Amino acid sequence: MFQKPKLIALLGAGLLLGLILETSLYGVASAAQITSRSLTLQAGATDGGSKPGGVVNHLFSFSIPSTASVGSIQFLYCTLAAGVCTTPTGLDTTAATMGTQTGATGFTLVNTTNGAPYITRTSALITGPQAVTYQLLTVTNPTTTNQTFFVRISTFASIDTTGGSTDTGTVAASTATQILLTGTMPESLVFCTGGTVGTTSGVPDCATATGGSVNFNQLFSPTDTATAFSQMAASTNAGAGYNITVNGPTLTSGSNTVVGMGASTTGIRGISQFGLNLRANTVATSTPAVGIDVAPAANGTNYKGEPMAGYGTVDNFKFVTGNGVADSANGGAGGSDAQIFTVSYIVNVPGSQPAGTYTTTLTYICTPTF
Repeated sequence: MFQKPKLIALLGAGLLLGLILETSLYGVASAAQITSRSLTLQAGATDGGSKPGGVVNHLFSFSIPSTASVGSIQFLYCTLAAGVCTTPTGLDTTAATMGTQTGATGFTLVNTTNGAPYITRTSALITGPQAVTYQLLTVTNPTTTNQTFFVRISTFASIDTTGGSTDTGTVAASTATQILLTGTMPESLVFCTGGTVGTTSGVPDCATATGGSVNFNQLFSPTDTATAFSQMAASTNAGAGYNITVNGPTLTSGSNTVVGMGASTTGIRGISQFGLNLRANTVATSTPAVGIDVAPAANGTNYKGEPMAGYGTVDNFKFVTGNGVADSANGGAGGSDAQIFTVSYIVNVPGSQPAGTYTTTLTYICTPTF
């Protein structure tokens, strides 16, 4: 008589436990996994996206899977993906604001609880499935360097995250040590001369400069003008740019000389003349076509080199040792990228010019002012 009631009671308790377990399992099974989810740490106004303690933007992207109504979505920041949620050290979401929204829009941000901001939509609720993105601006990252943290995303039917969640999913992100690169640009002058100076990938390259031994194109004659050319390249970051001078004697053979042209003028056959300029000259009776204009041409910004007065007039030549022949004054003070200058030389002689081999050694000096 005493055993039957106890058996009934035990059976009743077991049935109740089974119903509770079944109900619990059914509730878990009804929740769907949020898919295609990610958290991108985006740069803020001054800080890189993964900077520890940086004030940055957090962009959440995911797909809402179920067709159940969604009134709010919570972003719970934790040190672990599951279990008890501990807010990462230094994280601050209380100053966050709502950024861009795509997919299901019209949400506003509630940031009153640090580490557990949520967005809410008080108008008509939304349903899935659909892909969405939500950006939280001015979130302060956790301050621990190289720390992985997790954000548990949950959707709710309520507009304030009360009641059971509908869909859930977790994303991971990490702070990262910032790489600080330091390099120094020293005071710079690149200058070279040669018979020719070429380019590499379109940029004047002193490594291509050829030797400095230059011959005139023909024997000296009172009936024709002999010509030759050499090249030089220059660049600098000097605050006041550079100045190039020519230095050396006129052409000589023993005690005999060819007269240097003391003033800028055209070449005249039959008289003693030695001069140079830095221009592309034209074909004329007294001046053959010789020379190339500075390249790239001066533009007043990053290319500032041009011939100086006396050496920058087409078909006019001059030679005075110590003269400035080119500078980077076009566009005012400041540095100039590399340009190639072509120096054209002419020689005219009278019929009485003594025979001999005439030579000169010219030195071009480029002086930057920092």
